[in-house]
Amino acid sequence: MMNDVDVLNFIEPDDLWVYDKLIVAKKFNYYCGPAGTLPSIPGEYIVRPCVNFLMMGRGAKVEQGSEFDVPVGHFWCERFYGRHLSFDFHKGQQILAVEGFREDPNRLDRFSKWQKTEDVLTLPDFLVTISKKYEWLNVECIGDKIIEVHLRYNDDFEGHSAKTIIPIWKDKFYRSECGDRVGFILKDEV
Repeated sequence: MMNDVDVLNFIEPDDLWVYDKLIVAKKFNYYCGPAGTLPSIPGEYIVRPCVNFLMMGRGAKVEQGSEFDVPVGHFWCERFYGRHLSFDFHKGQQILAVEGFREDPNRLDRFSKWQKTEDVLTLPDFLVTISKKYEWLNVECIGDKIIEVHLRYNDDFEGHSAKTIIPIWKDKFYRSECGDRVGFILKDEV
């Protein structure tokens, strides 16, 4: 099992930008900005930490309008719609694509299930370079927009052949404020 914190043991300092979601958004020319700025156009925006090595959706929220709180260390970005896809590349070659489904589209830190798909992602040149430099690359997309990059693989699909996984969340079974996963239900069909 590998998580984003493990990456700190081998990532070169010049490549740490892949974990800064504001830099990733700026590389794709998305309408976004850091804390201390606000959008000039009212709309629907995602506010989330620029860098977060513990559950990448943790701390993200949806905001409306053009005036809202952007905490220090966070950024705002136009909200994207479409399928949430996660792609794994091993030594530059795509080996896995999965789609995440949410019960609540505004609960950005939790998925109700993940399913394998046949989708293919063509990486932009600057990510092709990174994908060949490191053993693993994981790319998260909403619709056709890349929103996150990780130098690890999706270990939720490691060690089994299931096509669908359904997370079991602690707070669904226990009285707890914590939303940690306690495991998965594995299904062979999509």
